[in-house]
Formats: sequence, structure tokens, C-alpha cells
Amino acid sequence: MTLEEKVGQLSMAAGGYAVTGPLLGGDVTADIRAGRVGSLLNLWGAEVISAVQKMAIEETRLGIPLLVGFDVLHGHRTIFPIPLAEAAAFDPALWAATARASAAEAAQDGISLVFAPMLDVARDPRWGRIAEGAGEDPLVAAEFGKAKVFGFQGANLEEPGAVAATVKHFCAYGAALAGRDYASVDISERTLHEAYLPPFAATVAAGCAAVMPAFMDLAGIPMTAHRPLLRGWLRGKQRFDGVIISDYNALAELMRHGVAADLVDAAALALVAGVDIDMMSGAYHKGLPRAIAEGRVSMEEIDASVRRVLTLKQRLGLFDAACRQRKAETPSPAPGPLAREAARRAIVLLTNKGALPLPPSLEKISVIGPLADARREMDGPWAAAGDREKPVAILEGLAAALPDVEIRFAAGVGIEGEDDSGIIGALELCRDADVIVLCVGEAAAMSGEAASRADLGLPGRQMELAKAALDLGKPVVALLSSGRPLTVPWLFERAAAVLATWFLGVEAGNAIADVLTGRFNPVGRLPVTWPRAVGQIPIFLGPRPTGRPFAPNDSYTSKYLDISVRPQFYFGHGLSYSCFAISDLRAKKAKLPFRRDGRIHRRDRQ
Repeated sequence: MTLEEKVGQLSMAAGGYAVTGPLLGGDVTADIRAGRVGSLLNLWGAEVISAVQKMAIEETRLGIPLLVGFDVLHGHRTIFPIPLAEAAAFDPALWAATARASAAEAAQDGISLVFAPMLDVARDPRWGRIAEGAGEDPLVAAEFGKAKVFGFQGANLEEPGAVAATVKHFCAYGAALAGRDYASVDISERTLHEAYLPPFAATVAAGCAAVMPAFMDLAGIPMTAHRPLLRGWLRGKQRFDGVIISDYNALAELMRHGVAADLVDAAALALVAGVDIDMMSGAYHKGLPRAIAEGRVSMEEIDASVRRVLTLKQRLGLFDAACRQRKAETPSPAPGPLAREAARRAIVLLTNKGALPLPPSLEKISVIGPLADARREMDGPWAAAGDREKPVAILEGLAAALPDVEIRFAAGVGIEGEDDSGIIGALELCRDADVIVLCVGEAAAMSGEAASRADLGLPGRQMELAKAALDLGKPVVALLSSGRPLTVPWLFERAAAVLATWFLGVEAGNAIADVLTGRFNPVGRLPVTWPRAVGQIPIFLGPRPTGRPFAPNDSYTSKYLDISVRPQFYFGHGLSYSCFAISDLRAKKAKLPFRRDGRIHRRDRQ
């Protein structure tokens, strides 16, 4: 291989979209034919990818097929609940099943590499990407990651329906300063090893094919150039021999971090740190030839990275059949029952004052709020190749579940914006209702990447609508559609019931109706601590003890002057419709054999 061909294997370019579907630009096509591109992202569809693979195999000197990567975070064409919601099920078998269904759809669309699962432990709900992971606990994140890797990859990457999993974002990305995406992280070495590294250790041991470093810097070193963690901990201590893929344009951003003067610097720093594939920055293409000429990287280091990339392509069976016998026609969606089961198991019943399940005697229900008939929001962020018009809206699900009940609807307000002119009309629909179903929360775009929020209350004029509905004195069942905990203590205090309904995907409306009507007993439990106020953040399960724990009658203890130190809901909180009681407890007598063996030596201090 020439140096240009080697660098090509380490370079990832992007496809794009037109109204008619996925496409490739002329520049990318020329680079593929010249052997300057070894991987593609953001391209899907069996027909277009088959054509691109044919080009790479038949029109290049070496005939090496392409890796094709895509974000399949919580489904491909069939969208399942966002990962934070799915984590609420605490069910590894379910996590693996949804990943397996997603992998099958992605593989049928020509994709061989997915940028998932996300393993970032997140203890700050201001950070928008909390929606993409399994919450605050490293053990849960580790189990979630192992299940997803198994679901995506199966027992063998060559088997039909398997794709290579990329665990991300290595590491501690969820501890971004002030919850601002891309911001720096500065945590203790102990916290790094206790909270943020264990999920990656677990998934590397489970055989994940690829790892993606995070954008941010950790204690002054950008993760894309963090040799101690990438080469030292990941490749050395964990013996990871798979591919390390940068995040989008991350190599070029080393210049903005202030550690690289130019793309030559950036390329040398990343390659020496252990990054195999440069996603979209062009740093390897533009900088590696000069870096090797100046002796800043060695040909052995380049060869090692190329070997890892080619090995992954071989493991995927791409050399034997680049298209892997994928059919050109649109694949059938994953079974509806799995999407519905995943969605209803994700719902968390936060409070219930006897309003749920809805009684069969209901005659009139008023459904209000901007999320009630918002099918395009139900998928949440990172909906991949999903059809935004396919999800079942909450209103639609309730109408199907309660055909004999009069259901009236008014949005009242928008998700965002200051227009409150619809509130009066919405309240008029509620005055003679037996129960009000209040559907409030976030837009899908308010969670996910680059979607940090400083105020975790209801956006727009939703609070005014909600409080006006509560003032009517009717039972109000509130549904919170969001990608994070929302700080609405007044709602928890006054509503007859509140459920975290997250972003549940294609079967959202049906799943919510199943829970509200009692056809499904809610089983979801919070994978994150739910704060009362933003001022409590970060707040999570198991902080290290203080020498002055809170005591109500002692002023000089760890507390706030204006709110409780306790969260709104603890990690693991979740109610159900079942009642549990323990009675007539009896303990049996037990005898334990005891024998003193050995001597005790005592030495008094003088």
C-alpha cells in the first residue's frame, strides 16, 4: 500500500441527504475512487451503499471495501425509547433485543458500523446528552453497554444482521462543566476510575469493536489526544485491540483546544495517542504525510492503525461480500410488539394519588398540552432513519384504547414561544371533564447533542397552562415527555398523578395508553436522581459522606438555606398499581458452629 492509500483507510468522509434520499457528493466520490477514503458516515440505504461499495471494490487499485457508519442510538428505521428511558426498564434482555432489532434494520440498509451505545455516566440533567445514555450509575451503564454490544454484534460479526458497535464517548464526557456540551471536564482520579471508566472496561471485555473518544478535554488534555488513557489505559490495561474512531471533526478541534498549531500537529497528536480513524476533519489526509516526513509519527504506527481497520473489515465479512447480501428493498420494521413493550416498560409512575389506573366509568376526558398530538416529537433526539410521521401520538393512543369515552383535545400553548391565547379555549374543554390528561415537556430537539439547558422547568407558557388546569379542581394526570428530569415541584405537589413518559419512540401513544388504562402495570424505575431545583445539581446516588451530614436541628451541617437537601425523587424511584404488604413474619432459630482457631498477638503501644 502507498502512504496515500494507508491514510485513506484511516479517513472517514460523510454522505448527505436530498429530498429523494441519501446521496454522495462529487468530491467524496472522487476520493473513494482515488483510495483516499476508507469509511463513510451518514449514508444509508442498500441500493446507494451497494453502488458505493462496488465503486470502492471495482474502481480502486486495491479493491478494499468501505466501512459505513451511522448513528443508531435507539433504533434505525423503527425508533425505540431514548436510551435514558430504556434504562428505566432495568432489563438487559430487553436492551439487547432492541439493539438486535436495530442492527438487523441497519445491516439491511447497508450499514456495517454503528456509533452506539453511549456509555457516558451523567449526573447533571442540564447536559442534553443525558438522554442518550443509561443515567448516573456506572454499574447500570456497564450492564446497559454489555447488552447493547451483544445485541448489535451478536456472536459473530459476519452473521447476517450484525453490525460493529462503537462505545462512546471515552470518557467522562457526562461531567462537562456546568452541564454545557463540549465544555471541559476536571474530576479527581478516583472519580474517573470509580464512576466513568467502568462502563468502558465492561464493554471492552464484552468485545466491542470500536471506541470513540469524546470531544472535550479532561484535566487539560483533549480526549482525542489523550495518550495516557487511549494507549495506556484502553489499549494497555484493558487490552483493547479494536478500532478507535474520532468524533466528528475532533482532530481539527485540537487547534481550538490550544494543543495543536495546525493539522499536521493535530494528526500527529491523535495518531500517537491511538486514534485510528479521523472522522471528517481531513487532518490525517492533510497532515500525516508531513508528520511522517518530519519523524513525528512512524510508519509502524500508521501500519498498526491500518491493520486494525482492515481487521475490522475482515471480521465484518466485507472482503467476502461487501454488500453482505443486503436486499435493496426497504426492510420490514422491527416487530411492533417489541417497540411497544420497550416503550411501556420505560414509563415511570412518579406520583399517584389514586387517579390511576383510569377508572372504567369515565365518560369524558380532556387532553391538553402541546405534546398530546405531537407525533414528530415522540421519537426524541437521534431518530436516525426513522420516519417522523410514524410514531403514535398520545392523543391517538388514548382514542384507540378508549373508544367509548368522549375525548376532547386542545393544545392550549406551543412547546415553546409566548403565545398563550389558546389557554382559555383549552380550559373550556376541561370544565366538565372527568379527568384532565396534561401532556407537557420538551421538544425532541431540546435534548441530545448541543442541547444543554440552564432552566429545567417547562419551556414556553406550558407552566401557565398547567397551573390554570390544576386550578379547575379536576383530577389532572400529567405526562412529562422529555429527555431529562424536569424541575416542576409544584406539579408533583398538585397533580393527581405524574408520569415520566420521556421520548418513547414509534409506539409512544399506545404504550402510554396501556399504562394509563391499567392494561400494563408500570414497572419503570428512575435511572437518574430527579432534582427539586437546578441548584442541587449535580445530585446522584451514593456521594461520599461528609463529616457534617445534614441534621435538621444543627445549623452547621451540609444543607441549603432555601430548599431541602433531598431530591424530588431518588435513583430507583418508581410506583406501580400493585400494593405490597408483609405480615406474620417469623424467624427460625439457627445454630452456627463456632470454633476458635489460632492465636491473637497483642502489642501494646508504649
